[in-house]
Amino acid sequence: MFFSIIIPLYNRPQEIKELLESLVSQTYRNFEVIVVEDGSTNLAEDIVKLFSTDLQITYFFKENGGQGFARNYGFERAIGDFFIVFDSDVIVPSEYLSMVLSSIEKNKWDAFGGPDATHSSFTSIQKAISYSMTSPFTTGGIRGNKRHVGQFHPRSFNMGISRTVWQKTGGYKLSRRSEDIEFSIRVIGSGYKVGLISEAFVYHKRRVNFAQFYKQIYSFGKGRIDIAQLYPNELKFVHVLPSCFTVSIIVLLILNFVNILTFDEMTLLHYLALIGNTLILLFCTVLFVHSLISTKSIRVAMLSVLASFTQLIAYGSGFIQNYIDRVALKKNTVR
Repeated sequence: MFFSIIIPLYNRPQEIKELLESLVSQTYRNFEVIVVEDGSTNLAEDIVKLFSTDLQITYFFKENGGQGFARNYGFERAIGDFFIVFDSDVIVPSEYLSMVLSSIEKNKWDAFGGPDATHSSFTSIQKAISYSMTSPFTTGGIRGNKRHVGQFHPRSFNMGISRTVWQKTGGYKLSRRSEDIEFSIRVIGSGYKVGLISEAFVYHKRRVNFAQFYKQIYSFGKGRIDIAQLYPNELKFVHVLPSCFTVSIIVLLILNFVNILTFDEMTLLHYLALIGNTLILLFCTVLFVHSLISTKSIRVAMLSVLASFTQLIAYGSGFIQNYIDRVALKKNTVR
């Protein structure tokens, strides 16, 4: 089987270098790499050329149109039997393609997704963000856990489709913001066999600080409403929970502020605030202990609590904002 690896890229030349270095070490060698520069101003062409002797690699530049359409651009030029999509901020273990090939041959997948993991070289913040994005207490295990909630939907940081799936579906219909979820929904809805290859993980670096992380997850929250507008049955209770959490945090802050002003009066508001504060403290403790067990680092465990709160509040805020815009105010904001 011949694989075509498609990598959309936007102003991240150093990331693509690390990714390509990891692809050089693949034990299975029957593949090509297609890098699609999506209107970048900080180009990676010179870096890509460094790998021309070690990889069967092609570099394309196109006007900026979003990662979804950049992947389609790569699909149109790919020659493989199976297309694999990576985000530029991943590092691929050397046995990855061998694992994928074995699972495809055994299970006859038409499309697949794989999980992400934390590399030892990641910063403490990156490790904390990775924990938050994969923790059962924040995502319900929907991003590549064997015991994920509901139907598994491959995500485009680590995703593969057969040439037939591409030809029949036409690839991505959205350019940005939950474009991979929309694509996965259509692939599954078309009756193709889609599965999780848990052994085919990648090291996903994600964002390097909490401000960037918040912005990314806020967009994810908005994207869930976009998906719900297209596929109403895809909106599940688990997707609403971050919004409930966000509203609860706001209410708790208001209760605590009111109680400071009325410190001497033991009212119902005081008891409600006490219960809320206790629950938040318990949640923080659970996150800290679970992360500590998972990462073996007190620093990462402490940052994991902050990352988890950032993730839940960002997703919840984006979800609420786009619900107001698209559902309450009837704005059309899908891109």
